[in-house]
Amino acid sequence: MNAKFSDPFKAFRIHNDDKGYRAGLETLTLDALSPGEVVVRAAYSSVNYKDALAGTGQGRILRRFPLVGGIDVAGHVVASSDPAFREGDAVLCTGCGLSETRDGGYSELVRLPAAWTIALPSGLSLKESMILGTAGFTAGLALLRMQENRQTPDLGPIAISGATGGVGMLGVDIFHRAGYEVHAISGKRERFDVLRELGASQCLDRHDLPFSGKPLDSARFGGVLDCVGGDILAGLLAATTPYGNVASCGLAASMSLSTTVMPFIIRGVSLLGIASAGTARDLRERVWQHLADDWKPAHLQRIHTRTLMLEELPQQFADMLENRSWGRCLVSFAEN
Repeated sequence: MNAKFSDPFKAFRIHNDDKGYRAGLETLTLDALSPGEVVVRAAYSSVNYKDALAGTGQGRILRRFPLVGGIDVAGHVVASSDPAFREGDAVLCTGCGLSETRDGGYSELVRLPAAWTIALPSGLSLKESMILGTAGFTAGLALLRMQENRQTPDLGPIAISGATGGVGMLGVDIFHRAGYEVHAISGKRERFDVLRELGASQCLDRHDLPFSGKPLDSARFGGVLDCVGGDILAGLLAATTPYGNVASCGLAASMSLSTTVMPFIIRGVSLLGIASAGTARDLRERVWQHLADDWKPAHLQRIHTRTLMLEELPQQFADMLENRSWGRCLVSFAEN
């Protein structure tokens, strides 16, 4: 290990061994981290639902232990054995096995594979990149895949389910910025004013959706960004206009899907799977360029609702899992 990085640093680490499942702050040195060509001094990370599941053990997220938590990170390069990155470069990484198969972003120093390290695009600050994080990247990837499959605003409004979640809120703003009419679906009526502020032209209570349960309903949506799965996804498929795209990226309601082939063989509807963690590098770079430019949300500071320190993560995880939080929460590393 380079003597330059011999000093210990703080990290939020997760264990599962004969002492049980536990997570908390620890002092580490660089050689304790997963291998990688790029060493980054973290400026920001973010808190996602997946992080809360991993940090509490309520979801089987980590594939090995112990690991540092945090699926997102942004900061400055302090060392790199890959010539594509130099000391001082601003970079980010989302997903790519962070806090799943390798140490993640809840650490003052992070070691990343060069293959998954993305140069911060011009037009985004490090803080903005983490307000977006995996959630914003997922919404952007959905839009990219839908447009590659001929989605246009002329097909009709885009329905976004789970619209008060991280992906949903950012999706409302991103799709609106890209020129689409957005209909936001949520059970949180008290947040409808916020969703309209972000760009939703209509807000629909998920409890009052007029789904008949028939194989096909009246085609009212040109496309869908679905974050919840289950019956809502099935209903949205049946209500999508001919040749519209339904992008599935979440399971907040259910991992199950009971539907028929009718939307696909009668209307030509496409169901697109959005798996952000394994996205090829060229697609990652395209999405991030869009998010820094023509798809950049206009209300990032409104979507960002809280900034905390590493030691505050357990309470934030509890709030998130008990549905007591909303918007995008960041982790800040004070010295940066």
